[in-house]
Amino acid sequence: MSVGILMLVHTAFDRAEQVARHWTKYGCPVVIHVDAGVKPRIYKRFVKALGDEPDVRFCKRHRCEWGNWGLVAAAQSAAELMLTEFPKVRHVYLSSGSCLPLRPVQELKDYLAARPRTDFIESATTADVPWTVGGLDHERFTLHFPFSWRKQRYLFDKWVDIQRFLRIKRKIPYGIVPHMGSQWWCLTRQTLSAILEDPERNTFDTYFKRVWIPDESYFQTLARLYSTNIESRSLTLSKFDFQGKPHIFYDDHLQLLRRSDCFVARKIWPRANRLYEGFLRDPEGAIKMSEPSPSKIDRIFAKAVERRTKGRTGLYMQSRFPNEGWENGMTFGRYSVFHGFAELFEDFESWLGRTTGAQVHGHVFAPERAEFADGQKVINGALSDSPKLRDYNSIAFLTNLIWNTRGERQCFQVGPRDIGTPIWFIAKDPNAQISMISGAWAIPLFKSNRNFADIRKEAARLQKLENEQLWALRSPYAKARVRIWTMAEFIEAPMEPLQAIIDEIGPGAPRRLAEAPRMTDLAGFGQFLQNLKNQGMHPYLMGDFPVDPPEAEPKKPPRKPYLVQ
Repeated sequence: MSVGILMLVHTAFDRAEQVARHWTKYGCPVVIHVDAGVKPRIYKRFVKALGDEPDVRFCKRHRCEWGNWGLVAAAQSAAELMLTEFPKVRHVYLSSGSCLPLRPVQELKDYLAARPRTDFIESATTADVPWTVGGLDHERFTLHFPFSWRKQRYLFDKWVDIQRFLRIKRKIPYGIVPHMGSQWWCLTRQTLSAILEDPERNTFDTYFKRVWIPDESYFQTLARLYSTNIESRSLTLSKFDFQGKPHIFYDDHLQLLRRSDCFVARKIWPRANRLYEGFLRDPEGAIKMSEPSPSKIDRIFAKAVERRTKGRTGLYMQSRFPNEGWENGMTFGRYSVFHGFAELFEDFESWLGRTTGAQVHGHVFAPERAEFADGQKVINGALSDSPKLRDYNSIAFLTNLIWNTRGERQCFQVGPRDIGTPIWFIAKDPNAQISMISGAWAIPLFKSNRNFADIRKEAARLQKLENEQLWALRSPYAKARVRIWTMAEFIEAPMEPLQAIIDEIGPGAPRRLAEAPRMTDLAGFGQFLQNLKNQGMHPYLMGDFPVDPPEAEPKKPPRKPYLVQ
């Protein structure tokens, strides 16, 4: 008995019972919290249904509502009962009634037994998380939230506006730095008991009761005080759309869930019979999987979000209606913009110029100067490389550059450092061809010889800037020819996208690449990203880089020779 399961249940009690029996069947005790809003007769029936399970307990009930303290109180009560009733438990795994185990329970137990001092909880500072919805990130820790966001929305918004106007700010308890992350964690007994038995717990609880969505910050913040080894990731697959609503998994997501290699998935449709039958089976019939990696399916969800938010040209539907002002003709001719290529490839500008015959510039919106091709200080039309003159009207600078060099294809680099780039103008320009490798800004940081604290701070800043650029490129206003790859996706097969880019830029008939640019050495880059995660920074734009190279498979013993006559 090494893993205890906490289940927060409020509906679909037949499925919750099925999952609880699955956990206990393989030696994992279960403590269940049932929402106090559930009717007494339903609760009693549920308790009676699991009365034959000796390793199932029911804790004190709290009324749970999204965004309020009840969810934290429920987890606290369940965790306290787990630690008291089952002293042999070494890891405690928080789940919901709609969670479904995806792998054999023994694999989870073995995985955690090999990491007895590791806490798996997504924990990042407010400056580093991309999922905050509604404009409240750090303010959720400094304002009061006595009203329900869902049931008292008008009062909620008005009270926030009043506090902002009066400049009211709550005092954060001494010694803690607010962190955020997924509410589905797996903590060691040592860390969890330290949180629950802290002498300052009353102070912390009083503070977090008025924090917005405390279930995404309470344990995530306090774990930083006591944990000796945090893996800033969740072992539960939990995906959200661009509005902050959880994705629901149905029967046709069976293969998708198998690809994730995660131990648990949320949120499962109660009537997804194929999923429950496919995963709640004996270990002999289960599929052997490797290190949990929810990022394997991130591309699919990213494409789904893009399809939902951006739509397709000329398609009218209820969820998207075209706005005015989407006119064309913003610049004279076609040009190409490259984001991240100069960081990933060595001497990329020279290679692109030789291959296409176009005029290839560096970062024309770099903070230091406009990096014109061949180091020129002044280009056609008396355009100076002065950053002061360029930034006075960056849109006019770009349109003049394209007009004054008409007849010759212009290519230039941009990046998150180039904060003067008119990214919205470029994104709305149908003449722009934009090729972007997201996350490539981390390569210079990876190769730099700076203090890791400085690297982490700079990485958070650049990631935030690049995310804003991605928002512009993926907005419904974008009319440019945009290609976006994560680093992990691009380096798997770089020749195909490079060939497509060259075919579009180069004049005449398409031709095969005879020379490829040299890619920089990325050995150790995956571990660098994991180090950033472990320090509380969440690098999410690079894709699914493995932390360690895959271990070699054990060699099979040679077969005995035999003679055929």
